[in-house]
Amino acid sequence: MTQKKSATWLLGVFSQARELSFEAGNMIRRQWPLASSVAHKDRIDLVTETDLAVEKFLKERLLELVPDSTLMAEESYSGEALGEWTWIIDPIDGTTNFVHRHPFVAVSIALCHNGQIVTGIVNIPMLNECYWAVRGHGAFVNETRLHVSHTRALDQSMIAFGIPYSIDKDLEEWISHFYPILPKAQAMRRCGAAAIDLSYVAAGKFDGFYEAGLRPWDVAAGWLLVEEAGGCITRYNGEPYYLGAYDIVATNSLIHQELTGMLLS
Repeated sequence: MTQKKSATWLLGVFSQARELSFEAGNMIRRQWPLASSVAHKDRIDLVTETDLAVEKFLKERLLELVPDSTLMAEESYSGEALGEWTWIIDPIDGTTNFVHRHPFVAVSIALCHNGQIVTGIVNIPMLNECYWAVRGHGAFVNETRLHVSHTRALDQSMIAFGIPYSIDKDLEEWISHFYPILPKAQAMRRCGAAAIDLSYVAAGKFDGFYEAGLRPWDVAAGWLLVEEAGGCITRYNGEPYYLGAYDIVATNSLIHQELTGMLLS
């Protein structure tokens, strides 16, 4: 397969995957006015029948797009390693938001090839926003190209943050990161869905985002979005981020050193 054909094939796979994200989003829309059956994975980590139905739909359809591909998905994950081609999906990022019918809910789909994310889709159905990127082709929301913000200082920045499911035992560590940034940033916000936080960094709505304790399906698609929009992603200590790393910080690049410095202070 030539490089040109390979790129054409990947764009075709992406296009079909994006259509599947729209179908998954419609499943969420149909359930929105109805009551949800909720189970607890632990005290604050929830799962609904809609999570399971969307994941089942995506699993069946995505694996058909790439022969011999594998799947890493939130609700069915049992320790599988990445294959040559692996779909990494979160059927509903922001399940707690979904349970409370707060619209920051996303379907996140990424395709990973030999450890590198090559396509990323974050569909936010209740806001009619679909963020997407193909490696080397830029990042977009719907059909509008994205670029990270041009903010150069933390005191002019809006910073997004997350709260890990392990907050009961990690509260002191979480506070040690939050408190130094709170009085320095212009504003701090929490969406409750990391895929959306990362999409908003790519769109320039947030200047930075940080969180610990995330899993690959929380960040895979958003990671590519930020990079394709001109941003920077590392760990808190500035080392390169990798899928499965304990912590992540994403910025417009311009405030990256200042923000990571605050996280380590």
